[in-house]
Amino acid sequence: MVKVLSVGGSIVAPDSPDTGFLQEFSALVREWLAEDASRKLILVVGGGGPARIYQNALKTVRPQAGNEVSDWIGIMATRLNAQLLKAVFGDLCPGEVVCDPTAVPVFSGKIMVAAGWKPGFSTDNDAVLLAERFSADTVINLSNIEKVYTDDPRKNPDAKPIDRISWHDFRKMVGDEWSPGKNVPFDPVASKHAENAGIQVICAAGKDTGNLRAILAGEKFRGTLIGG
Repeated sequence: MVKVLSVGGSIVAPDSPDTGFLQEFSALVREWLAEDASRKLILVVGGGGPARIYQNALKTVRPQAGNEVSDWIGIMATRLNAQLLKAVFGDLCPGEVVCDPTAVPVFSGKIMVAAGWKPGFSTDNDAVLLAERFSADTVINLSNIEKVYTDDPRKNPDAKPIDRISWHDFRKMVGDEWSPGKNVPFDPVASKHAENAGIQVICAAGKDTGNLRAILAGEKFRGTLIGG
């Protein structure tokens, strides 16, 4: 049984690595895997603070640089965070960090860690590709938001949380285009791919490890189910 987690860089390294979260997350994952020998986990990690810092530096120094250049900077940040996660789970993750989800070797060990692949989308899309590759019907998207809202709650006090939404309605909210650092609950390119592949997504707060345990156990959780 394979579960796929798209782990937002904003919870792994909001500005610098969050060691408290990493310790708690590691303990939960190890306990969950130990409960059933058939369980495996794919962790696809985003760029977080390092990506934003370096992308903003590029915009300041060379504002005419295109999206592809900025995307590559973000991708490199995801790979740094992924190497950190691989080291945290070293004994359970013998394989190298996956940087191309379309060319994955045999899944050895209990955990596979993946990072950004190429410009044009975020690591959310890599997570969907890996879910498709390893027959997982759900991607658990962990970020710094607890639920998807009808609008940005930081800007619109009337924004309402959503418990469940179809891919059709969600994609009307986020659009179809990706740009580096785009702030949406789930990447538009990944959303289209997930809809076409029949994969659902759960969006939830990544630092609420008790809630993550409930999601992994198939129990009632706080979050938003997209496409289910």
